[in-house]
Amino acid sequence: MEQYKKEFIEFMVDCGVLKFGDFTTKSGRKTPFFINTGFYRTGSQLRKLGEYYARAIQEQFGMDFDLLFGPAYKGIPLSVTTTIAISELYDKDVKYCSNRKEVKDHGDQGILLGSPISDNDRVIIIEDVTTAGTSIGETMPIIKAQGNVSVLGLVVSVDRMERGKTSKSALAEIEETYGMKTTAIVTMEEVVEHLHNKPYNGKIVIDDSLKEAIDAYYQIYGVSK
Repeated sequence: MEQYKKEFIEFMVDCGVLKFGDFTTKSGRKTPFFINTGFYRTGSQLRKLGEYYARAIQEQFGMDFDLLFGPAYKGIPLSVTTTIAISELYDKDVKYCSNRKEVKDHGDQGILLGSPISDNDRVIIIEDVTTAGTSIGETMPIIKAQGNVSVLGLVVSVDRMERGKTSKSALAEIEETYGMKTTAIVTMEEVVEHLHNKPYNGKIVIDDSLKEAIDAYYQIYGVSK
């Protein structure tokens, strides 16, 4: 596993973004782990988060694209901090853009904020965590309505590696539906690999009991292999 992935996993633990216990997802699934990116709350945390996204984008897509699109609302700060990180790490000046939930009819009018999307732009979508692909279904028509645009792919922070609407993962379903590449900074498999029975800050984050609960969860909701 790449060093930046290990650091990102520890970063999520430090920020309280990655939690273990008894949780219920929006879909009603009982889960022993939960990822809440709303816990990235400071400037230094957002700066580091943007760097991790930038490294994942460079590794999986390269820098041959024009615009990073972050769907409202959580995608807005992600698109901003990641374009800054790309500029600083790779000396590449890409545009950022997000959508508004409601169309603005005065001043800076329209549904978009940030850079306009132009014909022939090559776009990468950036999100926090995707479990069902709902937001992508809402986002794609907005992007495509702007002109002759190529959506190259989607990058998220964590691939939960659980089924979407079929036996495939939500990211795999998105790839199949929209014909674009998807990737994550880390997968939950990598999270477990890095934290299981390994001390971090003087404690074991994932012990055998928690590992058994995670395995049991994936027996029910995991992707068929």
